[in-house]
Amino acid sequence: METKQFEKKLDTKSTNFMISYSFGQLSDVIGYQMFTFLIFTFYYAIIGLNVNWITIGFIIWSVWNAFNDPMVGYISDRLNTKWGRRKPLVYVGIIPLLTLMVLLWTPPLNSKIISFIYFIIIILAFDTAYTSFSMGQATLFPELFKNLEERAKANNIRQIFTIFGLIIAFIMPTFFIPKLTNPQYIGGYILAGIVAMILMGFFGIIFIIFGLKEPKEFSEDYKDTPPFFTSLKISLKRKSFKWYVLVHFVNWYVYGMLPTILPLFAEYVLGIGEGETFYIGLLLGVTFISACIFIALWKYVAIKIGIRKGFMISMLIFIITLFPNLFINNVIQGFIVFFLIGIGLAGSLFFLDITIAAVMDEDELETGVRRAGGIYGISTFILRFATIFMFLTISLVFNSTGWTVFDPIGTVNTQLGLRILIFVFPAIALIIGILGMYKFPITVEKYTEMKKELRKLHEHKLEKIRNT
Repeated sequence: METKQFEKKLDTKSTNFMISYSFGQLSDVIGYQMFTFLIFTFYYAIIGLNVNWITIGFIIWSVWNAFNDPMVGYISDRLNTKWGRRKPLVYVGIIPLLTLMVLLWTPPLNSKIISFIYFIIIILAFDTAYTSFSMGQATLFPELFKNLEERAKANNIRQIFTIFGLIIAFIMPTFFIPKLTNPQYIGGYILAGIVAMILMGFFGIIFIIFGLKEPKEFSEDYKDTPPFFTSLKISLKRKSFKWYVLVHFVNWYVYGMLPTILPLFAEYVLGIGEGETFYIGLLLGVTFISACIFIALWKYVAIKIGIRKGFMISMLIFIITLFPNLFINNVIQGFIVFFLIGIGLAGSLFFLDITIAAVMDEDELETGVRRAGGIYGISTFILRFATIFMFLTISLVFNSTGWTVFDPIGTVNTQLGLRILIFVFPAIALIIGILGMYKFPITVEKYTEMKKELRKLHEHKLEKIRNT
């Protein structure tokens, strides 16, 4: 009776609960995507750090993540507290994350070396707090929503919140920063950080009060979670996980490249000048409004033809819609192209969460334990190396075009380099993603069979809890 009351109270199938849970995603996205959008331009153009120094900083950041992400994921699987396994990570991470949203933009200005050291320390601290909060809320998704239909519905809502968060992250700062590359507007960056902190705190409180719940059937899984290195070995040997990570890696590379390069692409290719910074945020905003419109299409595709084929189609469309960036040269053309980019982006955002949930299902069937934290942690660790590849790519192109240190006077070579960064390298990455998804072993037929077996396993786990 107690278990039935718990399940009725939780009611993860309700739209209201899915909305409440998605507020956590909103805070997550605002924080990380504002970081992605502005951190390079801020330290490169505003603070004046050499592009190679910034690349070194992100290599150090990624090495730190080699320890941080998998360990936090493993800890979340092993936790046993009165609050559950995932909740403590959210509680521990949220206050430091909110504080760091302001401190990112307050480096000492009297020395480039000191600014560089501050840059390294602050991005390490930011990622540590972000990982704790994000791991806590993200690992709940495949545990709360247990089949493709529930996940498609919940992820549809979640990705709409993601897109809303992306719009905030990309448009809101432009209200306070008239020109993203002008050092006199450093105060605008700080003010944007303060507003982001307030918004993230508000949405985070809604998530914690109404959407931060844990299913009862996984409450005893911590007892059987394998040791850290065993868990790492299990994940890396699993074929579905390896292909998923490759696909996520290349998509993450594209996610990072587009907002990182857009401020410079918009100014030096599309001709957006001082006082028109709003258009830069609006370009990305149009992309995500488009994604919001088309995400329902990908939900239909997923249910109709499955994860594997649907994801491959979405990446192909992503490539096709990025192609015109090689030729456009004004903001009107930019708005048209970036609206179309939203079609492929919507599919990518939608399918990634659905795909890793299927990987976790397969893993649980074979191990008997829900290792969402461990799988997310190892996956996130590998994804961080996409950032290294992204900044190595930028460094290579900028060194080749004479832009090692920011110079506000652009050249023809500068424009060509920015066009290559915003289309050629992302297209190569997505082609690799299509090939990787072609090899992904969880087909529609296999997933249908897995769903039946998982239902039996979860009923067995609940029965054991009732009898203890």
